[in-house]
Amino acid sequence: MKLNTQYSIRIPAFHGRKLPEEGLVVGYAAIIENLDLHAPIPQVIALISDKNKKYEVEGWKVFTPKHKPEETLYKQLVFALKYEGINLLVYKKLFEKLKTAEVLQLLNIEPTGMYSRKIWFLYEWLTNEKLEIPDLTIKKAVPLIDEKMQYAINGKSSPRHRIINNLPGTRDYCPLIFKTKKLENHINANISDKKNTFLNSIHKEVLQRASSFLLLKDSKASFTIEGENPGNNRAMRWGKAIGQAGQKPLSVEELIRLQQIVIENSRFIEMGLRKEGGFVGEHDRTTGEPIPDHISAKAGDLEQLLKGLMATNEVLQDQSYDAVLAAANIAFGFVFIHPFVDGNGRLHRYIIHHVLAKKAFTQQGVIFPVSSSILDHIDDYKTVLETYSHPLLDHIEWKETEDHNVEVTNDTIDLYRYFDATKQAEFLYDCVEDTLERVIPEEVTYLQNYDNFKKYIDNHFEMPDKMVAILVRFLEQNNGILSKRALAKEFSALKEKEIKDIETNYKTIFLEV
Repeated sequence: MKLNTQYSIRIPAFHGRKLPEEGLVVGYAAIIENLDLHAPIPQVIALISDKNKKYEVEGWKVFTPKHKPEETLYKQLVFALKYEGINLLVYKKLFEKLKTAEVLQLLNIEPTGMYSRKIWFLYEWLTNEKLEIPDLTIKKAVPLIDEKMQYAINGKSSPRHRIINNLPGTRDYCPLIFKTKKLENHINANISDKKNTFLNSIHKEVLQRASSFLLLKDSKASFTIEGENPGNNRAMRWGKAIGQAGQKPLSVEELIRLQQIVIENSRFIEMGLRKEGGFVGEHDRTTGEPIPDHISAKAGDLEQLLKGLMATNEVLQDQSYDAVLAAANIAFGFVFIHPFVDGNGRLHRYIIHHVLAKKAFTQQGVIFPVSSSILDHIDDYKTVLETYSHPLLDHIEWKETEDHNVEVTNDTIDLYRYFDATKQAEFLYDCVEDTLERVIPEEVTYLQNYDNFKKYIDNHFEMPDKMVAILVRFLEQNNGILSKRALAKEFSALKEKEIKDIETNYKTIFLEV
């Protein structure tokens, strides 16, 4: 392979994306394009402008002419490391293309340079092969991930490379998340402390009742997202499982146990890890041919991927790594792998609860009902799933099976190991904030209003609790007015003035802000 060639690309549009202005596409995107690497184009593309202006716009990082890298693979990689961060998938696919001699030639350009050391470390870490290069003797070690660009853990030093490995994961599973204004605003807002202050202000008995209702609400929302409408018993059973999130270690065996709770009738579903291909999408009405929106990891890769996911979950217990980012990293990776025939979506949302609980984001026994917020933002949820899934379809080769399933015919395991989880993290943080600022307060306020209304009813009518609940439900359904049907049946004993007083008190307590 020629390491010195024309990498920069001048073109008005790149992979369907219109350039913000005329210029040269460089860095990772140019390397992928020129070397035909089996990796999606990065969500943010580097562009060298013809003008002397540096800025960022949706999907683009624009640099001035003085930032233009030389037309060599090494200099393009240095540019990418310096300005675009670490892209593990690009490096893995690049190293599969290069011969060992070419890698050594690349590393010999600046043998002790910071960027050469990073490339060297990545080669040996990703391929699990040791190059014939002696250990370095220089003193200063540098972090692999630049924490100004991407989130990292407290790293461990690699004396051989004089690199501090602060990757938030393992060789078998390591998505990365870029620092964005949105994520930094969320993290700096200290949502966890705000949540604890809010929860501590609520009477313990009200909080316990709210927790029970919120668990049921979260459970029902999680089923609704999957297009199911479970009965209360099934929803309560899954809600109980959600309530225990974080108590047991995350493992394949535990996920299979939870799948058995989620899937009520398994007569037509093969339980446990898939033994064949899988996809999310539709079938052609005429031919039955699969029309995938997402193609799941190959059945033969599941064990290794899940082993890596579980190991990375342990790595992310590092206190330096944010709880919500860790939840996004693990939970979305699970749903992208899609290891089961059914139940993946609900287990994906369970994992969010598990990671938040394990990292002590949730306290006082309150599980964040994040599925309720996801349901309320279902279009954004679908978009954030497709942000990962759709670009991958161009890199997955498959054929239709006799039963109209998909059989993947190329090597795809790295697509599920090394991906950019930034959009997923932003979405999850939005939902967590929405849950704190809207979903939980609404439930707590409702219960406090209910108690005030019940106190009024008890003082004036001495109704049984069951009848009070029915009364509130009728009033809720008719905007604070008792229907003629309710007055003719359950509440026929009420006098006209009593009806008016009940409706007035209900509106004052529940409807007036």
